[in-house]
Amino acid sequence: MNDDFASLYAYNRWADQLILDACRKLTAEQYGAEPVPGWSSVRSSIVHIAVVSEGWLRGVAGETVQSVPTEAELATVDDAERLLDGAYRIFEDLAPLLTPEYLSTPRTRTFSGGGRTAVLPPWAVLRQVVNHSTYHRGQIAAKLKRLGVEPPMTDLIRWVMEQMQAKS
Repeated sequence: MNDDFASLYAYNRWADQLILDACRKLTAEQYGAEPVPGWSSVRSSIVHIAVVSEGWLRGVAGETVQSVPTEAELATVDDAERLLDGAYRIFEDLAPLLTPEYLSTPRTRTFSGGGRTAVLPPWAVLRQVVNHSTYHRGQIAAKLKRLGVEPPMTDLIRWVMEQMQAKS
């Protein structure tokens, strides 16, 4: 199961990087603007992915999230990328611990900003991080298209095909 998570997170990192690279084609104004009234900005969505991914992974690692960076603190694509890189380092540190026992043992997670708690097994949280990112990358792709940037293809099968080509 550990290899499954390693592959899933390698895919997620690849897909996040493609989206970040596409976002670099936007002007700073486009990056922070609502592409359509009522839609959040691309920056807001990127920051959301980064903050939530990092927070969930800290929780799985048993760390307490003391504070959450604001959108103003993550104003550029590079800022969000640094936070995501940190999240992936947390996953890499966790990877050796991902035994069946570790993955299936429920842990209490307290959410920042409200004191709400949930008891969840790490396997569910680790998959949620990737599922959540995939959902929001789809939203970002629509926003990029609206802003005149062709969104990248971030499907899992595309990543697998690239991995297979690299091995041959």
